[in-house]
Amino acid sequence: MSSTFVKVMINGREREFPQGITFLSIAREMQSEYENDIVLAVFNNHMRELSDQLTRSGTLSFLTTGEKQGRECYRRGLVFLMVSAAFQCFKDYQVRVQYPLRNGYYCEFYKDGKVVVPSEEMLSDLQSKMTQMVKEDRRIERIDLDINDVRNQAEKWGQKDKSSLLKYRMQQEVSVYTLGGYYDYFYGLMLPGTSYLRYHKIKKYQEGFMLLFPTGNATKIEKFTNLDKLYKTFDEADEWSQMIGIRTVGALNETIASGHVQDLILVNEALMEERIARIASNIAENNKIKFVLIAGPSSSGKTTFSHRLSIQLRAKGKVPHPIAMDDFYVNRDQTPVDEDGKLDFECVEALDIPLFNENLNALLAGETVAMPTFNFKTGMREYSGNTLTLGSDDILVIEGIHGLNDRLTKDIPKSSRFKIYISALTQLNMDYHNRLSTTDCRLIRRMVRDARTRNTPAKATIERWNSVRRGEERHIFPFQETADVIFNSALVYEMPVLKAYAEPLLYQIESDCPEFAEARRLLAILDYFLPVPSDSVGHNSILREFIGGGCFHA
Repeated sequence: MSSTFVKVMINGREREFPQGITFLSIAREMQSEYENDIVLAVFNNHMRELSDQLTRSGTLSFLTTGEKQGRECYRRGLVFLMVSAAFQCFKDYQVRVQYPLRNGYYCEFYKDGKVVVPSEEMLSDLQSKMTQMVKEDRRIERIDLDINDVRNQAEKWGQKDKSSLLKYRMQQEVSVYTLGGYYDYFYGLMLPGTSYLRYHKIKKYQEGFMLLFPTGNATKIEKFTNLDKLYKTFDEADEWSQMIGIRTVGALNETIASGHVQDLILVNEALMEERIARIASNIAENNKIKFVLIAGPSSSGKTTFSHRLSIQLRAKGKVPHPIAMDDFYVNRDQTPVDEDGKLDFECVEALDIPLFNENLNALLAGETVAMPTFNFKTGMREYSGNTLTLGSDDILVIEGIHGLNDRLTKDIPKSSRFKIYISALTQLNMDYHNRLSTTDCRLIRRMVRDARTRNTPAKATIERWNSVRRGEERHIFPFQETADVIFNSALVYEMPVLKAYAEPLLYQIESDCPEFAEARRLLAILDYFLPVPSDSVGHNSILREFIGGGCFHA
């Protein structure tokens, strides 16, 4: 009996393959055409696992570990490898993935609900087991099971976090993965086997360990540098989450379903206001501080934060003056170009650093300074009679991408500066093995805001996001540990509120668009959350910067 063949357009060429062949078999044939390991297939603009079969004609492409979705798949597989290895080595312990820290995940061992600090021997055994499993190229199998059976089994294993996550899922079946006798649930696509997971490292850190993985270069693990300030910020958020009993999406959904979300919102906002007031007190108590510099990645809520900080400074007798760093852009004809020959508005050299330092030093000396305004239409810096003089209680609140870079303030006395790094560092996990990405949360924030304020479709926001992320990696993240304080702008309840705004925008992306696969992935994440109406959100909330209806001009 002859085989049935189907036609597939791949890399601009039409090919024929036997019906029922796996994407993995095709990927192995095509691997030589790709620089990095192929880890996912995209068939008719839908992301698919390599273990899936080709059943009909269509268009096929592949994603590698050099691309965003491929890297996420790699890290998901690496977590599965790590927890499976830990299960085989230490059956009395559970491993939890806690926070993302630069080029890795911070993880901890738990026993009877308490943190167990691992010994070097434990971590060495874990590393050895993971390495062995990679060399053995163990298969990762997917099994489709009844959702209630999975929930019941998770309860028996003491994994209430997974049971709660699945409680509010509408589908009858879910996919469970098995590796080395260990079963787990993941909310994204998975690798077919362990041989892909060659690049990883276990390193002791704080009370747990780092699971390190490649970032920029798909085959190289960068040296881990301690991020103690960022760790502390995440740890404080986690302590608060433990206090209120909401560390996972399942627990958050339980709170929403029980009708207690309004109390949660009030407590969350009160905690945020307390933290802002504490920062304002630190600034106000030091009379030498005249310049507060605020920097952070896209959609961190910098504008609303600067307003709320200014209010707290006023309450403590200070007179804050907001200054936009963008007003110190060099004239358009002097703007540097990037490696592609395009104007680079994100590099620090796009700002007039000498003028910025000259003006700030003059203000520090008590002089009256003519402040510039940048005209984005003409591409020129202008002066319209706006002057500024700093009195004894005056403080400049300066918001801009390069606020933490000492090159920007190289001639300003350090004693007069206070640097704040702000980012939405979500403390929620989907469950204890599945991180809710802080980057995804910021992308959804930005998508909702840009659609409301700029009439920008979600397709365009997704299309530009990689460029935005490159700028953050280059100009913001390297300086975060130099900040005097890190402020976490994430709200535990924000995704259920953003859900109602983001879903219609994502559904507008047509299936033939390159951004369709990413839109479906984001919709899948939002689908885990029960919705919360926006009228429960206070008018001074950072979330209002994105959904609208706030009391600040943001």
